[in-house]
Amino acid sequence: MKANAHFWEQMLSMKLERTLFPEQFCVAAGHMVGRVTLSGEWQGRIEVRMAGGLAYEATAAMMMQPLDTVLEADALDATKEIANMIAGAIKSSLPRPCSMTVPESAVENECFCGEARRQDTLVVAFRHPAGDLMVRVWERECNAQ
Repeated sequence: MKANAHFWEQMLSMKLERTLFPEQFCVAAGHMVGRVTLSGEWQGRIEVRMAGGLAYEATAAMMMQPLDTVLEADALDATKEIANMIAGAIKSSLPRPCSMTVPESAVENECFCGEARRQDTLVVAFRHPAGDLMVRVWERECNAQ
């Protein structure tokens, strides 16, 4: 939650409200997804999913341009950067060594709705007037000392 709040509030001056029930998170087809994989002492993936309206509004804020000038390619680049910034903040609290892949992004062609809780996954969801956001952290493996 702190990694997400830091990015949105300090970098974009956008306030998102946490949703208490992330399993109720749902975004329509056409939403943006950004992913980063982490490896090393901690193995996993960080995924950011957001409604198209929020992705475009965040892109406009990042580029300091009017919303109506934002292209899909711009929103995909911004989605990569958002995933990268949030994953980087999370990575700083993980055990060392820990490396991060280059982020990837895509427009999802299917809707996505929250899943039942799993032991290896942490999900937080947020609301904004422009759309909803979900940050999911999957732990694949953790090497305990």
